[in-house]
Amino acid sequence: MIRELETNDINKVMEIWKHATIEAHSFIDKEYWLGKYNEVKGVYIPMSKTFIYEESNDIKGFISILNNDFIGALFVDVSSQGKGIGSQLVDFVKERYHTLSLAVYENNKKAVEFYKSIGFILYEEKIDEDTNEKELIMRCEY
Repeated sequence: MIRELETNDINKVMEIWKHATIEAHSFIDKEYWLGKYNEVKGVYIPMSKTFIYEESNDIKGFISILNNDFIGALFVDVSSQGKGIGSQLVDFVKERYHTLSLAVYENNKKAVEFYKSIGFILYEEKIDEDTNEKELIMRCEY
């Protein structure tokens, strides 16, 4: 089931974010992500529209939309990856938003391939000033 984030979901969502982020971005120091935890929890999640994927009352993943068109976060619990949850979350938001874009690190190969497989195309490349890593800006129009 996919539903909108509720206040009591935030700690589980943040645990998924922390573990999945560190694993997906092993090319960036773990301390960088741990330092971002409070900012993500206190600023980015509250300013976004976040939907969670829940199975048997257990949150398995989430997607956050900023400004009605930007995927600010898409994370699936590490133990639940590869089961179609990410695709279902993207399909869910595609029904609500006309165009979507996102930024993904080029070195996050698994995510780049995932986004390409569901219809996102490369729009722009840039360097993330915080990490000095190349980011790919991708869009999906449908």
